[in-house]
Amino acid sequence: MEIEISYNKALDYLYSFVDYSLKHTSELVKAAFNLERMRDLMTLLGNPEQNYPIIHVAGTKGKGSTSVFMASALEMAEYRTGLYTSPHLQDFCERIQVNGKPIFHGDLAELVEEIKPAVAKMPFITTFELTTALAFLYFSKQKVDVAVIEVGLGGRLDATNIITPIVSVITSLSMDHTAVLGNTLALIAGEKAGIIKPGIPVVSSPQKDEALRVLEETSKKRASKLFLVGRDLMYEESKASLDGQEIEVWRIDGKRINFHLQLLGNHQVQNAATAYAGLEIARKHGFKLTDVDIRKGFAQAFWPARFEIVRREPPVILDSAHNQDSASKLHQTLDEYFPGRKVILIFGASEDKDVAAMFTEWKPCLNLIITTQANHPRALDPQELADLARKTGIDSEVVQSVESALDRALDISKHTGDIVLSAGSMFVTAEARTAWQKKMSK
Repeated sequence: MEIEISYNKALDYLYSFVDYSLKHTSELVKAAFNLERMRDLMTLLGNPEQNYPIIHVAGTKGKGSTSVFMASALEMAEYRTGLYTSPHLQDFCERIQVNGKPIFHGDLAELVEEIKPAVAKMPFITTFELTTALAFLYFSKQKVDVAVIEVGLGGRLDATNIITPIVSVITSLSMDHTAVLGNTLALIAGEKAGIIKPGIPVVSSPQKDEALRVLEETSKKRASKLFLVGRDLMYEESKASLDGQEIEVWRIDGKRINFHLQLLGNHQVQNAATAYAGLEIARKHGFKLTDVDIRKGFAQAFWPARFEIVRREPPVILDSAHNQDSASKLHQTLDEYFPGRKVILIFGASEDKDVAAMFTEWKPCLNLIITTQANHPRALDPQELADLARKTGIDSEVVQSVESALDRALDISKHTGDIVLSAGSMFVTAEARTAWQKKMSK
């Protein structure tokens, strides 16, 4: 009980600072992002981020899954591996993991107390900067052999971008957070390319030409060798079922390697190939990592709410798609694994999302949209979403709480056999996942 009290006090302290993830877009646009605060804070803490090698991962979609693939493989090779991701799904401590285990609540509370004197000297610090500092410090104290660090937003001015990694990885780029990162793919790619460091190799997932040109130009300017998946390393899906998918990658030297993934969807094939390319560069840095280690790591890698099938019949699926590109990939994955099946969509979205574009992507497979709202300040009004769905030609109804929306969808599915799918907002899907677990534990 004392540990939980200390933990909740630590969270209250962290959230007492500016948390841009909870701010409206208009405030986010005005934010004065810079790396000097972060550098100064880490200097006060003794620069713990310099005590271990780092793989740095940016991208619009797929960066979390790609990070998990790499971390899992490194762990299988018996390297003590840190993993930093955001946002969390159900528990704040999910963001900071060592060997797949989140930091304990008590350890987080102790670390927060430790950094308070340094933080007191830092005006205008943000919640994300503090969380990133906690991760860097925790990994140093845990004596990790390597850490995989996921960018929070963008790349160039992200709090994680004070590091010098052994390899920078950029996953699939698409239109998202346009008010902050820019309203063209080239501008977004420029922000993501900000993680490319002079002389440090960079791996990229396949990109649209507009984005790829920016990555190529930035890599050339910084004398960083660009390793492009789909050109320097080929890949394909060889077999897929609800039990997982088999993929094959082959390198420039002609060697072919087969892997099994429990994460489903063709986009995960791409993420795994990108992770493999990143690990290839880690090998060149002296990491003793065999294809057997990578095969075991990839097979074990799990990332919740990424086409997560929590029940097979009638299917209940939890997903994190929240922009047009990821909505399209989700639709393709539904068609691949559940061809011809109709969907009841539990949907919520944040104010900066192109909701109409997502609805258009999903319209062919939808029977009904149940609009709802997560407990988040940027969540759009469910009635507004329902009205937009009807304008798109999709039947909709409003259920205010996510738990009640799940109950309603399950009740309908009981009679129709339709797929129940939560998507559109990570926060909605997090609440849906909690509600499902609560239901299953009864």
